[in-house]
Amino acid sequence: MAAKIKKGDKVVVITGKDKGKTGDVLQVIPGENRVVVSGVNVAKRHTKAQGANEGGIIAKNMPIHVSNVQLRDPKTGKPTRVGFKTLDGGKKARVAKRSGEVING
Repeated sequence: MAAKIKKGDKVVVITGKDKGKTGDVLQVIPGENRVVVSGVNVAKRHTKAQGANEGGIIAKNMPIHVSNVQLRDPKTGKPTRVGFKTLDGGKKARVAKRSGEVING
């Protein structure tokens, strides 16, 4: 299966409590169809002090379902679907459907 969203991509949340927020993909969990996006779906974790690290309330980015995010168009900054195109030289590249721009990565 081709990966439409990869680590390091800029994405827009299209539904849910964080709708409209943008962020970078920090982690992709393909087995669960989830991604972790910076600044999105943040939960507070109460941790106990253990050894060198202090305890307290820590904000943690939790996974969000991949269907709730769309890639951010490199040209317009709006959410876009992803297509694939074969470039000259036989290399396969991801393409933004909204603008036709090739997505680097």
